[in-house]
Parts: sequence; C-alpha cells; structure tokens
Amino acid sequence: MDPVAVALLAAIAGGAGGEAGRQAWAGLGALVRRPFRRGSDDAAAPAVSSGELELAALGQMPADPARAQALSTALAVRAAVDADFRSGLAAWQEQAKVVRTGDGDVSNTISGGTQHGPVMQGRDFSGISFTTPPPPAPPAQA
Repeated sequence: MDPVAVALLAAIAGGAGGEAGRQAWAGLGALVRRPFRRGSDDAAAPAVSSGELELAALGQMPADPARAQALSTALAVRAAVDADFRSGLAAWQEQAKVVRTGDGDVSNTISGGTQHGPVMQGRDFSGISFTTPPPPAPPAQA
C-alpha cells in the first residue's frame, strides 16, 4: 500500500476542501481511533504507534510538514501490521481523493490572435477527441 500523501494530510488538517475536507479529517480520526488489531503473534510484534498522537499533533499545526510526514509514516507502519486498518485506510484514501487540496493547480490563458478550432481549458482530461472540422480559413487580404 502506498503511503498517504503528506500534502493531502496537511491540506485536510488545514481545512482544505471545505465540508469534504472536514469529513475526510473526521473519517481519518475515526479510523485511527479504532482498536489496534495485530497479527496472531501479538507478543512478538514490535511496538507501533496507532497514529493518534501524530494525528493530534498535525491537527494542532497543520502547516508543519514534519508533523504531516510523521502521520503518514505512522499510518503506513500501522497498515503494514494491521490488515483491518490497511483495508480501512485504503477505503479512506479513495474517498479523500475528492478533496481538492490545490495540489496540481492549473492556470489556463488564451491571449492574442484568433483561435480557429476547439479550445478546452481545465485539468486532467482523458479520452478526449474532436470530430468537428476546423472552420474555414479567413480570406486572404490583398
């Protein structure tokens, strides 16, 4: 499982994404507070953070990248030893993708001249095709 992106954690902790971000942060908190379930050999398992301390620390200072990195690491380590947590974290990450964090902002500008043909502005397009013929060229000026 890939670690949770540090930028996503910091952005959500800082309130990015409006209501969706608040719900994602609350969902992560609920997931982290679930009982820790290790493998069958609990006695031999190393001491691993549940992630609660790191979550609280990032909540207090969301702009601190070291705190976001510490939470990401704690989540990854816990996911490695707790299969239930791993599946819950994967589901949480899928839901958290809808939160716009500003990561990958796009600025589109068209200026000068005349454009002859379709123009699209946006981000993350795929499977796009234009099937309309271009407009006729303007007549040559004498």
